[in-house]
Amino acid sequence: MKILITGATGFIGHYVVKELLNFNHNIITTGRRKKNKIKRSWVEKTNFLHADLNVSNKNWKSYFENPDMVIHLSWEGLPNYKKLFHLEKNLPNNYTFLKNMIEAGCNNIVVIGTCLEYGMQEGSLREDLITKPDNPYALAKDTLRKYLEQLQKQVNFNLKWIRLFYMYGKGQSSNSILSQLEIALKKGDKFFNMSGGEQLRDYLPVETVAKNIIKISLQNKINGIINCCSGEPISIKNLVKNYLIENNKTIQLKLGHYPYVDYEPMEFWGDDAKLRKIIN
Repeated sequence: MKILITGATGFIGHYVVKELLNFNHNIITTGRRKKNKIKRSWVEKTNFLHADLNVSNKNWKSYFENPDMVIHLSWEGLPNYKKLFHLEKNLPNNYTFLKNMIEAGCNNIVVIGTCLEYGMQEGSLREDLITKPDNPYALAKDTLRKYLEQLQKQVNFNLKWIRLFYMYGKGQSSNSILSQLEIALKKGDKFFNMSGGEQLRDYLPVETVAKNIIKISLQNKINGIINCCSGEPISIKNLVKNYLIENNKTIQLKLGHYPYVDYEPMEFWGDDAKLRKIIN
């Protein structure tokens, strides 16, 4: 099968490509940087085609050599969740690209969503809950899914919408909690400033996230919305403490230095029942 991975050069995309290389598929990768500017181990093992997916007047399926499946990870401007460009630019551009691919005959579409589509709902979050997005990024993602579901009523294609929760791993954004912790440790700081740390979240290693994305993508029994999560909540404070223990590091945690963010509930994690049916 010929599979196109958009956003391949990003944090998650890099691991997804590496995981897909373990399977016997023809892999096409794409990103906005030129091939000679990309320092990824998989570049020479895939058919990399430079592209700006914001261009609307292009036959993308033909340009990408007629893939059988698209795993769409591309999305600009993260982690600025509150910026309106998610609605004003990213939403129409991503829908136009995917619609272009679908109407040209690509009928296996996998799109990365976000747990933030659930909004401020707390507890274990199931895929059948009504979404209540509370920031421009989440609203744009949720609306893109609804657009695609409406398109399914007119064009026959399979849609898998993978809602990612939280993750950690090498290459992650410097804004993430564990990246900030690593920076503080390397600098030799005595204190690590953080929030109260009582938030309950759902975390997975990015390698596991990539494996799950590929397993979800390559099966045909379960479509629609699928949570990519651990199903097991952990407090941010314990996440940090566990990291210090596992890496034999010490630093004094300055809890309560930062306020809790206003776009996430205090306690939420994913229901992984659908995912377990797939990976088992």
